[in-house]
Parts: sequence; structure tokens; C-alpha cells
Amino acid sequence: MFLRETRRTNADGSVVSYLQLAHNQRHPVSGNPVAKVIHNFGRADKVDRAALARLVSSISRFLTPEQAVAAAATAGGEVEVLDSRRLGGAWTLDRMWERLGIGAALRQVATGRRYDGVAVERVLFALVAQRALEPGSKLAATRWIAERVAIERLVELTDDQAYRAMDFLLDALDEIASQVFDSVAHLLNLELDIVFVDYPANRRSAFALAG
Repeated sequence: MFLRETRRTNADGSVVSYLQLAHNQRHPVSGNPVAKVIHNFGRADKVDRAALARLVSSISRFLTPEQAVAAAATAGGEVEVLDSRRLGGAWTLDRMWERLGIGAALRQVATGRRYDGVAVERVLFALVAQRALEPGSKLAATRWIAERVAIERLVELTDDQAYRAMDFLLDALDEIASQVFDSVAHLLNLELDIVFVDYPANRRSAFALAG
């Protein structure tokens, strides 16, 4: 089954094209394939293109993305896959990150210290996402972000960017932690009397005692 274009030349020399949905059948005598029209869409310049789009969408429901690309290429379409990245895990973490107020806190503190708040926040989120989804070194994180995952507003990451962002985080941790704590306490309706914060040499953790 295919979309066929036929042309007719008018008396004034103008050419009019028509679109038809057709499929090939073998002629009972000659055995040669003969196009049989299933549906006439009418003149190509006046065709209901929204109806064509709905037809394509309806057919594509039964194809995998790879099959759809292959079908377009076979039909002479100019479809070229330039890149393919994973999205689901990083996207989910990004929504949680914003919901907890972590992204907003990082952007605000970084901007207040004359950094590019969005750039720094995106790098730190990418490092956290990599540790959560595919743990590895910072070098592995640069490859993961450049080749394997789709992170909003971050296409690639260098080692220098990662180290500068980590330096900022360590220097501004108290201020960032305070803002994130306020955001989470408000989000979860927490009432706290005392907060104990422990900063060991090799890790950082915080514990809260509810009142």
C-alpha cells in the first residue's frame, strides 16, 4: 500500500497533481503488478494535510521508532538520526530535584556569588543523577552526559566544570543546605526544634530531631 501521485496536463498547459491511496495487484492475465486505487485524496495542492497526518499517526502506532525511521528512509524520506539519549531516569530525578527546592537553592546561591547559577546547578544535578543511575567517576560522568543521557540545558560536561562546581558546593554548602532544609520542611509540613549536622572528613550528613 502506498500514496500515489498522478498528474494531468490541462489544455492551457498547467499541470495538476492528484493524490491517491493505492496498492498493487497482479493482473490476472499478464501477471504484471497493477495499481488499484483504494481512496482518492483529491488535488495535491488542496489535500487535507491534517487528514494525511492522522493517517500516518494511526499507522505509526503499530511500528517501533526504528521501523518508522526505516520506513521513511525506504520511501525516500530525508530522515537522519543524529543522536539518541536516555531520558526517563534523569527526567524523573530532575522533577524531584526541583520539587525539593534543591535546584532553586543552588541557582540562587551561585548567582549571589557571581556564578552562572543555571550552569552550576545543571552540572551538580548531572553529577548527582549519574551517581544515582550509573555510578562512576567524574571522568565517567563526562562520557555519560555527552553520549548516553539527555539532561535539560546540559549537552556536555568537562572535568574542569565538574571540579569547579564541586568547589562551589563545598564552599557554599551551609547556605545551600539551609535553603533546601527550609524548602523541604515547608513541603512536608515539618516542625523541628533541633537540627544536628555532622561533617566528617570523608562525608557529610544531617539529622533532624522532630519536636
